[in-house]
Amino acid sequence: MFLKPDYNLKSIYDIDFEDLKKQGIKALLFDLDSTLMASKSGKYSEKTLLWLEKARKDFYIAVISNNKNPDYIEKVKSVTDFPVLFDAGKPRSKKGREFLNSEGQDPLKSVMIGDRPLTDILFGKRLGCKTILVDSITADSEKKVVRFVRGLERLCIKH
Repeated sequence: MFLKPDYNLKSIYDIDFEDLKKQGIKALLFDLDSTLMASKSGKYSEKTLLWLEKARKDFYIAVISNNKNPDYIEKVKSVTDFPVLFDAGKPRSKKGREFLNSEGQDPLKSVMIGDRPLTDILFGKRLGCKTILVDSITADSEKKVVRFVRGLERLCIKH
């Protein structure tokens, strides 16, 4: 199925870097909100920053986000020292493809990591990337209605 991720993991911290390297993956592309940081927080946890530093030893790292709020974009840019594409238009792949091309990255050697099947995973599939679906980085503190909607969205990948 087109929305079925290549990997379905609990969190970004469960990603097996060695396995990805063996598959020839060179780039890790991340959704931002709820994947790398709490939604609309504009800051990374210390645990995530340490994890990203480890990932950067072997992979090109970038964020591809649909967010287009100018204030939020500036806040994220001030705490991020790797490339970020905002207003990406996921799941459409045109801007993402142009971004990867400008960064010299091959989608076939990239993995898209995100918390939403209908945007992040579909986007990655359209690009030709491997895909990793993770639960929200703040899953334990999300409102029940948000968890319910996430559950509905994931029903489409169970088959």
